[in-house]
Amino acid sequence: MGKPLLYEIWEKPASSCVIAICSTIWFYIQKKNIGYADVGLSYETAIEGQYWRIITSAFSHISVVHLVFNMSALWSLGVVEQLGHLGLGIEYYLQYTLVLVVLSGVLVLCIYHLLIQKFKLDYFRRVTAVGYSCVVFGWMTILAVKQPSSKLNLFGVLSLPISFAPFESLIFTSIIVPQASFIGHLSGIIVGYSIAWGLIQGMNNYWAISLLGWLILVFTLSLKRSGAFDLSFIEIEPVTDPSLPAFGFPSGNGRTLQINAVPGRGAELV
Repeated sequence: MGKPLLYEIWEKPASSCVIAICSTIWFYIQKKNIGYADVGLSYETAIEGQYWRIITSAFSHISVVHLVFNMSALWSLGVVEQLGHLGLGIEYYLQYTLVLVVLSGVLVLCIYHLLIQKFKLDYFRRVTAVGYSCVVFGWMTILAVKQPSSKLNLFGVLSLPISFAPFESLIFTSIIVPQASFIGHLSGIIVGYSIAWGLIQGMNNYWAISLLGWLILVFTLSLKRSGAFDLSFIEIEPVTDPSLPAFGFPSGNGRTLQINAVPGRGAELV
């Protein structure tokens, strides 16, 4: 017999909180009938200044199957929280989860930009990525480097050697799930290796809290500027000094989220 569920939740508090957040957001999206195009990340919406989508896209999911698959993998990867003796642990998990969410989203946009501008693949202007898989693949990669003898268990029936799991999962999901975001998953792997190999390092509680503060600020201001929500309680003061260039944001009542997905825009599961 395995450990009681409450005991495992106690051992994986950060993973459990992320799963609870993603599940709550999924129920909210279903209740409000919000489409993936309203919360997902795409090149077109990013260049319009909707940077908040980097965050909302990571914690949103299209279907219950999409949610369950990602959360099942995340639960298995929660072992990272129990490996403090390897330099990992709960603090490390929380600090670098922030890094994975932000950098994997930014890297997806950079790759889209390259494909659009360099290779003239305009299809990627409209592709909308949704899901937590970028972060899942990132942690899978970090664990593959830090603890190569571990195994990744999915649904209690599928067990993968963690050292091969990132690329096995990348190929496997791309074959069986046509909508799976190869670019999104690959971005998570790249950021994961960058963290595991020490190319991205130095995170501590101070920098994590600072990063979180900047994320909240950029998230709120980009929501205000894009008009996705009517944040009337936030006022952005215009520059009145005539010797300085003037900056301003469009006025008006703002616009609300559209309920249905935008026609002609594809969705990628991440």
